[in-house]
Amino acid sequence: MTIARHLATIDRLCSEDFPLEHGGAFGSPGGPGFHLVELERSAGSGEGDDGEREEQIEAWREGLAQRLADRWGEQGHMSLDGVFLRAQQGDEHIPEPWASLGAYVRNVYVWQAHGDGRWVALGISLPGVDPEFSLLALVTEIDPP
Repeated sequence: MTIARHLATIDRLCSEDFPLEHGGAFGSPGGPGFHLVELERSAGSGEGDDGEREEQIEAWREGLAQRLADRWGEQGHMSLDGVFLRAQQGDEHIPEPWASLGAYVRNVYVWQAHGDGRWVALGISLPGVDPEFSLLALVTEIDPP
């Protein structure tokens, strides 16, 4: 089952040491204090089905979020629009990975994992050059801004 595989990935990231340099676990972006992985990528056949691809990836996020909520309690919802704007303006220091995450994810569900104090966030990337949507998981020791 894919959700079980995604939960296992999140559990593994919650227990692994963070990379000392950028370019973390599983060949994905990560860095000092965080892991960031793509859990799922929408499957699409081309133009005209953006809504369908987004619905597909949202269904994955909701299913995984429910399993995490069963484990750690109801998730918080955090908009990253303001984080992105504040990082771009440069008036305020926004810590990584939150500053970069805000550039390609508009909102996340957030939990603080019991037992290790790490934060777990789930978000859907915005399509850019690549027309696909991705379900991303962030595990970090850095408090959300």
